[in-house]
Amino acid sequence: MDVRRLFLVSLLFLFTLVRPSLAATHTLVCYGDSITAGHGLAEGQAYPDFLEHDLTAAGYHYRVLNRGTSGATTGDAVAALPGILALHPDVVIVEFGGNDGLRGLPLDTTRRNLDQVLSALESVHIRVLLAGITLPPNYGPDYIRSFQQVFSTLAAQHHVAFVPMIYKDLIHVSGTIQDDGIHPTAKGSAIIAKTLLPALKPLLTK
Repeated sequence: MDVRRLFLVSLLFLFTLVRPSLAATHTLVCYGDSITAGHGLAEGQAYPDFLEHDLTAAGYHYRVLNRGTSGATTGDAVAALPGILALHPDVVIVEFGGNDGLRGLPLDTTRRNLDQVLSALESVHIRVLLAGITLPPNYGPDYIRSFQQVFSTLAAQHHVAFVPMIYKDLIHVSGTIQDDGIHPTAKGSAIIAKTLLPALKPLLTK
């Protein structure tokens, strides 16, 4: 083997070793309830799927993991924290509370649980985006106002990125909510991803 051929083979070998590190991605975990899980949707149609596509298109190389569980409350979020921390994510989107509100759980319980989730993530220097949600009008304006304030208060206390209402850009768009009146369609999930993106970008690394 001549010197030139040996050099090319050696270079190819080095490139093979280096290539995985060049392709390495950061990790973003979408941690939430059925909205995150994609309840009622086909595989690949939940908002984390659209978010990963949007991030890639914008030049952000993140592996987006869907850790949504249908029916999960903020208490479930606390219980499952060890599994989330074990993933060593760079960023976590926290989307819980809707099931607490729908079940009429005490607001102090919701606040305490979310506080524990945010504190645990912060303690290991994980960047956080807190996604808020609201409740149907029949829950009454006073309760709804107090419910929404849980999210805004915690976001301010923990100095985390915050989207007060994850549905804000799809409420008046047809075809974005499933027949149950609660969960987003694929179209709605795509809009949610774009709603989260502006608040998420400052937490990301290209």
